Amino acid sequence: MKKPSPYLTFAGTIPFIACAFLLMIDVVTVPILGSVANILSAYGLVIASFMAGAHWGNHLSLADDNKWAVRLPLYSNVIALGLWLGFLSLSAIGFIWLLVIGFISLLVIDYSLHRAQIISHTYFQVRKYVTTIVVISLVIAGLQL
Repeated sequence: MKKPSPYLTFAGTIPFIACAFLLMIDVVTVPILGSVANILSAYGLVIASFMAGAHWGNHLSLADDNKWAVRLPLYSNVIALGLWLGFLSLSAIGFIWLLVIGFISLLVIDYSLHRAQIISHTYFQVRKYVTTIVVISLVIAGLQL
């Protein structure tokens, strides 16, 4: 059986796309869920934290002398905590732009992990496409707010 992770990863872009679309058509609240900007911010924080957690998990299998064994837990904590603090302290539009920086940073780390042969080419390709979709959606949303 083929792993579902690529499909789930692409499916994870749906809320980003949906929120950007809703803001483009001037829908700013969704019944029961509330503000589209808040929905997007909370979802973006969850997904970025999840991705930072994946980096944390990657470091666990690395040898102690691998430079990424030290870098990954540091980078993942800085990104996750920085985004959390941004979520708590920034306006919705400010946080959306911080998410853009966060997702691009996570992809830059993944690029380095791919070059170091810590993550596979296939996984990096999926991450590259998904991050592109997410960042474009966030930029569109940010321009609407």
